[in-house]
Amino acid sequence: MTEYTRPLPQPTPETQHYWDGAKAGELRLQRCGDCSHVYFPARPFCPACSSRDVNWFTASGKGTLFSYVINHRAPKGFEAPYIIAVVQLEEGPRMMSNLVDCPQTPEALEIDMPLEVTFVTATDDIAIPQFRPMGA
Repeated sequence: MTEYTRPLPQPTPETQHYWDGAKAGELRLQRCGDCSHVYFPARPFCPACSSRDVNWFTASGKGTLFSYVINHRAPKGFEAPYIIAVVQLEEGPRMMSNLVDCPQTPEALEIDMPLEVTFVTATDDIAIPQFRPMGA
């Protein structure tokens, strides 16, 4: 395993299930028990109806590229260029992530291209979800 040099997330009580899922190779989201709204990021209440009846579930890990930017000025711990992507998840929410396993160029990317989640192990306790082109 190569050394992970990027900043590490700090799980909170509200996000611990998400990070536990990532460590297990699962992308976990929340769903409202009252209105069925699926959302990200994690929070203790539904952003659509304010219900506190929320549950975790394992998402498909599939989505499409909604938007992106290629960053050529890498902050400490990152290697330029790298893609910062907004991924439209199959379950509905959008999440920001990085695209990996593809050239970090505009020619390699197409809006609405199918993506799948992959995980990079940062530490023994933290795995980071990233996305790659489907079948890469």
